[in-house]
Amino acid sequence: MDVAVRTVNLRKTYLSRGSRRVAVTGLSMAVPLGGVHGFLGPNGSGKTTTIRMLLGLVRADSGTAEVFGEAVPKRLPQVIDRVGAIVESPKFFPTFTARQNLVLLAGAIGSPRHRVDEVLEATHLGDRGRDRYSGFSLGMKQRLAIAATLLKDPDLLIFDEPTNGLDPAGIREVRDTMRSLGAEGKTVLVSSHILAEVEQVADTVSIIGHGSLLAEGRVSDILGGAGASGVGQVRVGVASPDRAAQVLQAEGYTLTRDDAYLMVGTDDPSAVTRSLAGHGLYVSELVPVRADLESAFLALTAGEGLGGEADRVAGGRSDGGAS
Repeated sequence: MDVAVRTVNLRKTYLSRGSRRVAVTGLSMAVPLGGVHGFLGPNGSGKTTTIRMLLGLVRADSGTAEVFGEAVPKRLPQVIDRVGAIVESPKFFPTFTARQNLVLLAGAIGSPRHRVDEVLEATHLGDRGRDRYSGFSLGMKQRLAIAATLLKDPDLLIFDEPTNGLDPAGIREVRDTMRSLGAEGKTVLVSSHILAEVEQVADTVSIIGHGSLLAEGRVSDILGGAGASGVGQVRVGVASPDRAAQVLQAEGYTLTRDDAYLMVGTDDPSAVTRSLAGHGLYVSELVPVRADLESAFLALTAGEGLGGEADRVAGGRSDGGAS
């Protein structure tokens, strides 16, 4: 497999108030060449620290990291022109137009001026280039930041929590932009703690917890393994759930209770209805449960002490800890 980014046993610790805090623990991961790769985990799991090590902003204690086959940070100058990144909120002149800001930046980094119009179009800001930055929505500001990273036409784009703080419209705009870039053959590495958002845009993912890798691969493969042995689930509504549970368990089904419903592990929902009907129990609802990255994360972290962070991973930012 051709890879854009590879780390092997990467480790980083920080000194905090006289004690050591391990941010990244022996992280080995690979980001395939081309497409969108999600870098997922709770806040505090080591995502931002890893990205900073890839960009030469933080030095690893041990382990190795490569970008396009070049060791970083030692060989970073050889590949830096192929990399664009947004790690913190970029600074633009608020009274300048979007185009003026990009022209100024293009001149500073030596990009040809014609790239300005190209990147505005690529981020769907072509008709807003003459508008002042101060009048942009948060989503438009983030897209302009992406446009800035595209000025040198990089092969690898690294975005750290790019949709954080955006409203649904802004999230959709940024998501569509990342998807378009991946479809063009660029490699987009996007870190996030919001699994549902990344699931809609990523081709492949690396999931980490406590600074180490928990799972990696194509999203479809990760989701396929979310249940026990890859078995799907159906949500069953029935008038007598306790009795229905006894019947199904006696026939070898694995199940859990979800309020008044039964969550039954099976790839054949019709068999569930036959089993219950044979005992005079008739279902009022039978709905296949689609595997998602949140359920995959919960399955992966069941023994890692991370289960309590599921709500933050699924849709919110925790209050403390560097990621």
